[in-house]
Amino acid sequence: MKRLALTLLLLLTALPGMAQKSAATSEKTRVLIILDCSNSMWDRWQSEPKIKVTQKVLLRFLDSIHGFPDMEVALRVFGHLNKDSYGTQLEVPFEADNQYKLQSKIKTLVPNGGCTAASALTNSLHDFPRDGKARNIILVITDGMDDCGGNICEVAHQIQQSGTVVQSFIIGIGNAADFQHRLDCAGRFSFLPDEELFDDALHEVFFLSDQKARVTLALTDESHNPYETEVPVVFYDHLTHAAKYSFIYHYAIGDPVDTLSVDPLVNYDITLFTKPPVRLHSQQFKTSRHNHFPVVAPQGSLRLHFENKRTAFDIPNYSVLVRPHGDSEILSYQPLGTATHYLAGSYDIEVLSTPILRLSNVAVRSGSDTDLQLPLPGQLALTKLPTATTGSIFVLKDGTLQWVCDLNPDSITERIILMPGDYQLILKPKDATAPSATRTTSFTIHSAQQTGVNIK
Repeated sequence: MKRLALTLLLLLTALPGMAQKSAATSEKTRVLIILDCSNSMWDRWQSEPKIKVTQKVLLRFLDSIHGFPDMEVALRVFGHLNKDSYGTQLEVPFEADNQYKLQSKIKTLVPNGGCTAASALTNSLHDFPRDGKARNIILVITDGMDDCGGNICEVAHQIQQSGTVVQSFIIGIGNAADFQHRLDCAGRFSFLPDEELFDDALHEVFFLSDQKARVTLALTDESHNPYETEVPVVFYDHLTHAAKYSFIYHYAIGDPVDTLSVDPLVNYDITLFTKPPVRLHSQQFKTSRHNHFPVVAPQGSLRLHFENKRTAFDIPNYSVLVRPHGDSEILSYQPLGTATHYLAGSYDIEVLSTPILRLSNVAVRSGSDTDLQLPLPGQLALTKLPTATTGSIFVLKDGTLQWVCDLNPDSITERIILMPGDYQLILKPKDATAPSATRTTSFTIHSAQQTGVNIK
């Protein structure tokens, strides 16, 4: 009892500050109460019938939140229409200043019929205004005794997937034996074995619905030391996959740490767009403390550049593709001459030169700079037959010829930039048909040098 009294005192003390917060923000919160009024609510729960306890607690709760300008409450009831009815009805819709309607309806509720919790949830989506200007929350209060029928877990999942409702809460009252199947699948489930905990549970739902969770990310190395970097970060709703928050994570020594305020009712999938991205699944943050969220993502830098030599010819601005080692998905297009940060690991690199230069299993180490100096290409100065010719250039690798490029059939001379290596040229006059007319010439390209080949 002492712990209960202290909890209530803290909650009630917090209410004035929460009211100020609500008045200062333009975001509205709508809470739909779905109340069980099936026959079993007449059963005694400690001091008196469950319906009587529920009515008293709900009336006190509504009094405590009266006057919050950015809070709206509506009431849907099931099991109360008549003895043979399993229907559900929105008794008090969402609107401003509906406190009297809510309390009047709660006072006059009489449990009379069966249980239709799944049906009530199904219909609840139509109870929320479609203005897109509020965080919508469902609060189900049930004793869980009757055979409700329907698949409440499936219905709750569909509600979450719709994106209309941020979170559903289920408060189970009565005896533990009446909850043979826990209702965690339908939302955040709390079972109350003691009626004295009822007030606490309602105020906790309200407190969460009005608060934000403060989150501080920290990208660290293996020793949990933060390092200077800037990385885009996106928080996605775990159920709907919708992007909820996007920002650039920034950390530099001497700068204030970035802190993000997020909705504590949502489970998040978080993507940090490092290279490759770091993905975290189903993360939840509390309002009761500052959520310091370290992410171990050690990084190093990779710099790609040509040898520092002068050439008598222009070198193309080659694109460079970087992939995680053994992975076909392109991770990055990195310009030559630049340094880019990657997570510590191994990478495969393709320089889109002629021919393509492939580097496999290049290691990037945490906190280190990997400097890759690439050989400069050379130039082939080719003079062909005075007649139109067709042909191709092949590079000799591992004892086999690999195609590199085709020649221009309408040009007698060509200048082709090639990476260093051993090559073979195969060509023939365009109008020749006999295989004996084919000419084959081998040549070598040296870095930063020009190689002349004259076909006679």
